[in-house]
Amino acid sequence: MPAYAMGCARTTALDPTTAPVANPSVAHPVLMSPFSGPKGSIGDKDSSNNASTGGLSTGIGFGLDNSRPGITKLYAAVAGIEQHLQNYTDDYTPGVTLPNGVAATDSRLVAIGGGKNVMTAGSGTDWSRATSAPVPYTAGFGLMAWGNGASRDGGAGPAFTGFGLKAVTAAADVAAAAVIETGFVNRSGVVLKQGLSQFGSASAASAALA
Repeated sequence: MPAYAMGCARTTALDPTTAPVANPSVAHPVLMSPFSGPKGSIGDKDSSNNASTGGLSTGIGFGLDNSRPGITKLYAAVAGIEQHLQNYTDDYTPGVTLPNGVAATDSRLVAIGGGKNVMTAGSGTDWSRATSAPVPYTAGFGLMAWGNGASRDGGAGPAFTGFGLKAVTAAADVAAAAVIETGFVNRSGVVLKQGLSQFGSASAASAALA
């Protein structure tokens, strides 16, 4: 899926001879798959060497730059009863957190079958009767995001990585590009007001897919 970041000039976007090989971080934030998002990852380029962001969604109210910082309201407990505000829990990590708030142990939330199948030959070495079974990744599998200063790529391969996101809450007003909570940065482009929550961009790169 060759793609450009929203609002990013063509000369600084995904021309495979220039910037996508460098790690784009400008323009509107984009959510991306760990399987094709980080530079040089499994599905990063097509047969014509066009780079892909692995972009999943832009501008639809879910991501690093919601239309209004703080629109990501969290669950609140009143007299022991959880009130569903906008169906997110504190520390919710897209692609990782199960509905009950517990972290998944593999990538089945990111892709059907966990994003990877393994072929097994029939009768020892008879590949004409091979079977295929899903073998989900168990590391580095959360959704990633880049833009508004967040890099698309977290380092050179072959361990291609990116930067994840998590629902975090501002203890005080947080300026654009400043830390919301330890390890997570405000990439909305504007001030996040005290007490509101937003998806923060991880400042540490993810683990490599494995």
